[in-house]
Amino acid sequence: MALPKGRILKELVPLLEKAKITPEKEFFNPNSRKLLFTTNQKKLSIIKVRSFDVATFVAFGAAQIGVAGDDVINEFNYEEIYNLYDLKIGKCRLSVAKIKEKKPTVDKKGHIIVATKYKNITTNYFAKKGIRAECIKLNGAVELAPKLKICSTIVDLVSTGKTLSENNLEESNLVMQITSKLIINKIAYKLMNDDITKILNKFKRS
Repeated sequence: MALPKGRILKELVPLLEKAKITPEKEFFNPNSRKLLFTTNQKKLSIIKVRSFDVATFVAFGAAQIGVAGDDVINEFNYEEIYNLYDLKIGKCRLSVAKIKEKKPTVDKKGHIIVATKYKNITTNYFAKKGIRAECIKLNGAVELAPKLKICSTIVDLVSTGKTLSENNLEESNLVMQITSKLIINKIAYKLMNDDITKILNKFKRS
């Protein structure tokens, strides 16, 4: 099972407890560099990876099950993955944000420059509005891009909106609401259906 590091992992721990899945002690050590952990379930091990990488690990069969947000699922859109169960954690939203009191800079040819981690989602979102988005790919500190005059618009995750406000930005449009989902590799689901279904049911009962 591939689990994301960081904020979502903290919300996942109570669900693991309710599902009676107990990782080894090192799993809870914040200073550990270990990435692969055993659990009390004989056929289940856990890997900790970056949240943005979970879907890739599951799609390529390195993990049979994973927990990923709608942002990651939609950005990669892997055909090899089933999106099976909403865990109702990791709630946030993906939004378009711009410099306060300034319209997004769209030129006469319907072209806009956007800083984002989500190139595919952003391109598709603006394309549906008839706007061609040129994406500047940033994996962090996206809010700095408008302040440094790289662009006037970003697409990024928003929880409270505090970070946007602190950087003189405001939400202009909602792209999608996000929660974390239990995802499963399609081939593994066929070949290991009994084992995977047992784990899935543990979460559904939790």
